[in-house]
Amino acid sequence: MRYLGLDLGTKTLGLATSDKTNTISSPLKTIRYQNYDELILELKKIVGEKDIGKFILGYPKNMNNTLGPAVERTLEFKKKLESSFDLPIILVDERLSTNEAENILISTDTKRMKRKRIIDSYAAAIILDTYLKESRD
Repeated sequence: MRYLGLDLGTKTLGLATSDKTNTISSPLKTIRYQNYDELILELKKIVGEKDIGKFILGYPKNMNNTLGPAVERTLEFKKKLESSFDLPIILVDERLSTNEAENILISTDTKRMKRKRIIDSYAAAIILDTYLKESRD
């Protein structure tokens, strides 16, 4: 069973998957959405195709460790996931994951337009990788 990393934004959801041994994370795709129901339909396909056994959802705390509107949006989405799937959902601190993803993409000379399209899936991979590293410790 693989894990699915999720980086929820206001208009996009970045996805990443683990390998079969749950050791390595890889960006999968970014989904543009209008509402959570669209996302649930897409996620149901992916969960079946990729044999997903757990969701790792980015938890967007503020840098000063306070909770803001992004956390509220994430918790709302988590409830939607819980009502649609019988899978564990783990929240992982995602502070600076998008900055880290941007730095990785810049260091590999990824063009700005391509970075914009794929950054959320790379951020999801970083969130998932954070969980994978923590769960091995």
